[in-house]
Amino acid sequence: MNLSLDHVVIAVDDLSRSIEQYRALGFTVQPGGDHQGRSSHNALILLADGSYLELKAWRSPAPEERWWATLDKSGEGLLDFALLSADPVGELAAARARGLDTLRGPVPGERLRPDGQQVRWTTARHDTGDVPFLCGDITPRNLRVPDDAALLQHANGATGVARITVAVQDLDATLARWSALLGPDFTLPAINDDAQLGIRSVRIALTGFDVVLQGLTSENGNMALAKHLALRGEGAHEVVLRGTSGHWASPASEHGLRA
Repeated sequence: MNLSLDHVVIAVDDLSRSIEQYRALGFTVQPGGDHQGRSSHNALILLADGSYLELKAWRSPAPEERWWATLDKSGEGLLDFALLSADPVGELAAARARGLDTLRGPVPGERLRPDGQQVRWTTARHDTGDVPFLCGDITPRNLRVPDDAALLQHANGATGVARITVAVQDLDATLARWSALLGPDFTLPAINDDAQLGIRSVRIALTGFDVVLQGLTSENGNMALAKHLALRGEGAHEVVLRGTSGHWASPASEHGLRA
């Protein structure tokens, strides 16, 4: 399976305020619109590598949604990331056949843009945050992810995502899920055990970016990682951007972005 990064999801309390904050940090931010049938709405930071950062907020509580529950419990920050799939339904079935029983779907999605344009897509969602979800377009991709050159230019120089670090509870179990997700062409990478840092990690090279999976060496492993797992659970906890010279203060640093 050859999957590139589709987008990174960042939960924010107030979308209008966050748009202004990220603009002040040198990002060009495009309002995205309202998700149909849900209380969420979003804004996009489009990147030249074809991916984007999604700033996502909710107009009213949505306790049935896992992302809102994380925001409500743990505050603003990185939530998740998606891989772009041309056939999420087929790839979902193939991953399930290979033993990935934590992937669910297909789940339809819709968004009404501020200009009135309806956007539709399909996702395969996961039960555990240690693996990404899959996202594929029904309407043309450039309706969901505008390719206007002006929107890809950022004053801070950001051009794409270089690396996503994912916090995991059980690195061996996570690697088994990634193997089932990526299929027979996936070669299991070597595990790096760093006793001094208290972290076991693996680097997975995907199309255009890397994913680093990090777990604890023991119950007495890395304190910062242990704190993150206790507060926010498994999932993305750092995104390194390519091209930018920015060294940011809040909110980006709190949200897990790094130059």
